[in-house]
Amino acid sequence: MLDPTPLPGSDRGADRAARRYENKLLLILFLTFGFVFFDRQALLFLIPFINKDFHLSNTALGTLSGVLALAWALSGMFSGRLVDRLGRRKPVIIAAVLLFSAFSAVGGLVAGFAALLVARALMGTAEGAVLPSAQSLMVEASQEHRRGLNMGLLQGSSAGLLGGILCPLVVVWVAEHYHWRTAFLVTVVPGMLLALWIWRSVKEVPPGGVVAAAETAPVGAACAPADRKPGIREILGHRNIVLCVLISCAYMTWFFVIVTFTPVYLTTVKGFSPGTMSTVMTCFGVAWVIWGFLTPAVSDRFGRKATLIAFTAVAAVCPLAVMYVGSPLLLGVLVLLTYTGLGCFTLFMATIPAETVPRGALATALGLVMGIGELAGGFLAPVIAGWASDTWGLQAAMYISAAGAVVVVLLSLGLRETAPAVLRRRSASAPSGLSASPDRTPADSGAA
Repeated sequence: MLDPTPLPGSDRGADRAARRYENKLLLILFLTFGFVFFDRQALLFLIPFINKDFHLSNTALGTLSGVLALAWALSGMFSGRLVDRLGRRKPVIIAAVLLFSAFSAVGGLVAGFAALLVARALMGTAEGAVLPSAQSLMVEASQEHRRGLNMGLLQGSSAGLLGGILCPLVVVWVAEHYHWRTAFLVTVVPGMLLALWIWRSVKEVPPGGVVAAAETAPVGAACAPADRKPGIREILGHRNIVLCVLISCAYMTWFFVIVTFTPVYLTTVKGFSPGTMSTVMTCFGVAWVIWGFLTPAVSDRFGRKATLIAFTAVAAVCPLAVMYVGSPLLLGVLVLLTYTGLGCFTLFMATIPAETVPRGALATALGLVMGIGELAGGFLAPVIAGWASDTWGLQAAMYISAAGAVVVVLLSLGLRETAPAVLRRRSASAPSGLSASPDRTPADSGAA
């Protein structure tokens, strides 16, 4: 993870300080967003235990997942715009971490479905503010050749490690040995510790200041004033942003439907024990960690567009494997090989927008892509999939998930490449007098 590459025009001491901060910030934000997903995923793995008290239908399960996504979506869009206007991200992240930890713990005190629904909505409101601010901080502290890797580790691998691997192991163990309510209550402690670490260590401007931030100026926006803050209409005038919003809707459908209904599918349709289900779901987490950083790293070298298309095509197979593979061992292996989509989330939700819009619009763009995607794929899709599962069986949810990935592949064909290394190679191989920079719409040109 360490990288000694010097920054242009910086002395050796300043360079070392900037690189140390880059790695320290990555670790802090890695744990922060990972803990966001630990809290978010906990409910899904605890459903078999919660059902003993609340007797939830598939529609109710989809509603619990959907209302959190709705709150997350609205919060992400509002907070992203707010952060760009205020120019301050650290207080937003600290407040969000403290609040979502508290609301997660409240979930362990509720007496019924309605109260649990309210607690999840409040938790989603707090969690939605984390990612736009976190990725905005990370992109300004990252060296160009590490941008995709850093953003992938922050968003993909962190959520996979804490939310996909540790979460099912920890919360299922706590629920089996104590109670499902205890699993929610203990989450407040790490949240408080992370908030304290952020307060003490995170800086609004990375060491090196303008030099460090200028290195990450987005493609197509290098000439824009750093403090320019375009409106939402101008941001949506970028073709890549519109496509990323649509991709987010479809990819969120793939993700939220499969993670919401796979645990109950494995225990009710396939008859797996809670322990076996937990083990298989841990394979989802392992794949999430691996592909979460590997996919963005591959895109740094081979391009965002090609990587997104290839890895999404593989991801479409994953929900089909859940349906048609009966052996837990074989299913776990196939999940490791086909659960590749979470690494793509960093590309369309963070890296491509960061390389498309001016820095002053970054948090707003991230909030739009995340928020609208959460609204459609995170809120509506689980509710529709829950209704479809109650009507036609749980296999309907898996088909909906696979269809979401297919739609992403089709939409990705229209993206314009933004990876700096790929664009430089194209420029070097282009005939004299021709530019290999990505084609831009009038709005793109106006942002430059």
